[in-house]
Amino acid sequence: MAEELKVRSEVSEDLKWDLTGIFATEADFDAAFAAFPENIANFVSEYKGNLNTAEDVVAALHKYEALVASINHLGQYRSLPIQADITDGEAASEYRSVYSVISQESAKLSFFDSEVLTLSEDELQRVGDLEPGFKTWVRKTTKSKKAALAPEVEEALQLLNPVLGSFSDIYEQARGNDPDFGTFEVDGKEYPLSFVLYEDFYMYSTDPKIRRASYDKFNEVLGQYKNTIATAYYNQVVKEKTIATMRGYDSVIDYLLEPQEVTREMYDRQIDVIMDKFAPVMRKYITHLKEENGLDKVTYADLKIDVDPEFKQDITIEETKDLVKGALAPLGQDYVDLMMQSYDERWVDFARNVGKRSGAFCSTTYKKHPYIMMSFSGLLSDAYTLFHELGHAGQGVLSHQNNSYTAARPSLYLIEAPSTFNELMLTDFLKNQTDDARTERSVLSMMISKTYFHNFVTHLLEAAYQREVYRLIDAGKSFDANTLSALKRDVLETFWGDAVEIEPGAELTWMRQPHYYMGLYPYTYSAGLTIATQAFLKIKDDEKNMENWLDFLKMGGQEAPLEATKVANVDVDTDQALLDTIQYLDDSVDRIIELTNELKA
Repeated sequence: MAEELKVRSEVSEDLKWDLTGIFATEADFDAAFAAFPENIANFVSEYKGNLNTAEDVVAALHKYEALVASINHLGQYRSLPIQADITDGEAASEYRSVYSVISQESAKLSFFDSEVLTLSEDELQRVGDLEPGFKTWVRKTTKSKKAALAPEVEEALQLLNPVLGSFSDIYEQARGNDPDFGTFEVDGKEYPLSFVLYEDFYMYSTDPKIRRASYDKFNEVLGQYKNTIATAYYNQVVKEKTIATMRGYDSVIDYLLEPQEVTREMYDRQIDVIMDKFAPVMRKYITHLKEENGLDKVTYADLKIDVDPEFKQDITIEETKDLVKGALAPLGQDYVDLMMQSYDERWVDFARNVGKRSGAFCSTTYKKHPYIMMSFSGLLSDAYTLFHELGHAGQGVLSHQNNSYTAARPSLYLIEAPSTFNELMLTDFLKNQTDDARTERSVLSMMISKTYFHNFVTHLLEAAYQREVYRLIDAGKSFDANTLSALKRDVLETFWGDAVEIEPGAELTWMRQPHYYMGLYPYTYSAGLTIATQAFLKIKDDEKNMENWLDFLKMGGQEAPLEATKVANVDVDTDQALLDTIQYLDDSVDRIIELTNELKA
């Protein structure tokens, strides 16, 4: 049974991340923050109006990257505590103060982008010739020339960052801080409820009464905030549309895809093919789960049921260490040692506490170790979450070791490949540890319900819904909470068909993710998993391909997606990789059904 969540101060330090990896002491942070404006002023004094040649730009870029990295360190040090406890008013106040200064000072750097964009493409190419480490910067800067605004406008947008970026903060407060979910009752017994408890515990309950009662109460409370959250979201997309128009884009979708270096065709294909070809596979899978659980129907509240609810799925944090050592061993000892550092150096915030945002993320820190946030509840699914985020962490560290700051981050289209690849490695390891049909079935089911459900269903359906929202905005239309709910319900019903009953409350799923404040992010989960699946299958066929995968992790943003994936021996120029991945999943579902029949024989 879920326990009442503790306040952050009552949680053991061993379960919390250690932010001294960014600044060893508060005094160190204060010193860096105090020096920050002067460092900006010195850079402006030295280079503003003096970026006339490739040589000038190379010299400036070295210092510019150091400045931007320091901004990242300052912001991260103050923002991470809020992610772990949104009820910490003092931490929130400190973050807003720091963010305000960062925005004001960073705006003074806007001249750099404006001035380099006045240089000819030939001169920009010379920057990469003089300093090969800056070739990624050259590629992206050259592409952004057409969308550049006047220098004073770019600076004004930088100054407005605290306001323009506030809609996600409003969303997080309305979702994570304001609601009191209270309790719900089942058979005369009361159970505590919160956002985190529902999404990390009750949603997976093997008791249908608890699962459905918690779902009903969760949505009852969540729905009270739908108008506030819809207003925040509306302002977010109107902001994006306005800036897209200012920069010369007819569609906000094209504007948001530009920095990903992804075509509209690649974006639409990822959504359309999965909605069309993968939906029947998931309907077959969920129908099998319904039969195995003896349910008369599958409701939206039942989607996370397991094929074998009585099969032991518990795990401790200590036990995850053995999984890391075993499952990731094929990537080499250096990679495993890197992952094991996450325990000793406390990269991960495992705590479950009041005010902690739901879900999980990995925040990479240039030339410092990453930070992972999750809520560990002792289920095997938590190991999958941990492996997912460690995949991000490993890619971040390897990329930072091999790239300058401006070349370190891959396109969003690629960002979820390392994370989901690690999940596939975990499944493969667990499957190879047994010759028992029941265990194999459980492992395959976990792969479908955790790895692929999360990325090919949950986030893909977010993407399909998000695309409809942007289409409304591109057409000059508005929306409110009811419009968003109708759009979400339509997407869910299209995907699940008659296999799942989309009961009241399901349409509020649009309120549960912060991804809509991160541009076109949701669809990239399925894109990353498509790349990861194909790379994984090629490695299973020939272990030599593991070196290709490690090279892919190290290259960061050196190449645009179409070229980058070829380093991992994967081609995403057509729909073949996606179709092959769906076929692999269809075969896996058939194998689950086959194992069920064996167990019944």
